Amino acid sequence: MLLHVFPTFAVGGAQMRFCAIANHFGARWRHAIVALDGRHDAAARLDAAVPFTLLDNPCRAEGALRSVVRVRAMLAAMRPRMLVTSNWGSMDWAIANHLGPGLPHLHTEDGFGPDEVSGQKWRRIATRRIVLRSATVVLPSATLFRIARDTWRLPTTRLCHIPNGIDLARFAPPDGRPESRRAAQEQVVGTVATLRAEKNIERLLRAVAALRADGLACRLVVVGEGAERQRLEALALELGLAGATEFTGGRADPSEAYRGFDVFALSSDTEQMPLSVMEAMASGLPVAATDVGDVRTMLGETGAACVVPRDDALLAGAIARLLRDPALRARLGAANRARAEREFDQERMFAAWRVLYDGKA
Repeated sequence: MLLHVFPTFAVGGAQMRFCAIANHFGARWRHAIVALDGRHDAAARLDAAVPFTLLDNPCRAEGALRSVVRVRAMLAAMRPRMLVTSNWGSMDWAIANHLGPGLPHLHTEDGFGPDEVSGQKWRRIATRRIVLRSATVVLPSATLFRIARDTWRLPTTRLCHIPNGIDLARFAPPDGRPESRRAAQEQVVGTVATLRAEKNIERLLRAVAALRADGLACRLVVVGEGAERQRLEALALELGLAGATEFTGGRADPSEAYRGFDVFALSSDTEQMPLSVMEAMASGLPVAATDVGDVRTMLGETGAACVVPRDDALLAGAIARLLRDPALRARLGAANRARAEREFDQERMFAAWRVLYDGKA
């Protein structure tokens, strides 16, 4: 049995990657999943062929020391074949295992929350430096790999850079974008994101409001759910975007949503290797994005033409450039699809994770 500990098992990039891997391999492994916040929304994305159990968090509303003691006892009693922890939020479990029983430990890092946008906290750096030395640490982005090696000072022999991958067939571009919108001369700027503070959808709302004030006939579609939704919907009203912004909520399969976009926009303050950018690239879309994590590298020299610093006006300018130039949109969209085919095929990701979950790394 593999014991997975997530800060949340709500729908998000790390959770969807796990579901894709588990679904691909079916009954190869048995999974036990702990969601520290009690949310298990992503479990609905697991196929019936995947054997899994959802476990209660044994340490809710307890202090860190007591949590470590309780987790240590639980691990010793359960003796899973491998402990798989995710991000800083699961570090108590990594600490408990480090102190004993010393199970084989796989730790994944996918990035930082809004509290570390301006820089990592020294206590967290020091903890990772000590606790993760004996773990295998998986990083999807080159940026995170460098941080783990140079800042956390973890041995390179314990680090695995496994880029995320996607189902290229599912996100294949349509033969053409919907003509009904073109007739109305209204283009769609779209994004797919969990509505959390670090995604900074507010920046995107303000950018679209500025574009419309400048005379560009465009609308915004936001695909995703999260704690920020009510505030963002109120802001859209305040900015005069009530009829020009649609919040669709989360979608189990967002591939059709991408086919309705003319431009994909990423407005985040922090990312590493966002699945949404890969999905947009595979969908043949041009991308306007803030310069975070590996986004510029992912898009390559051609696709990174509209990657800008984290600034509302600069993001608006990058989106406007794409909306005003159909030939540029087509050229960048085709280049992005070709790059996705070369770099982001999920079969390579599956093969790498199979080795780790089998314990043969």
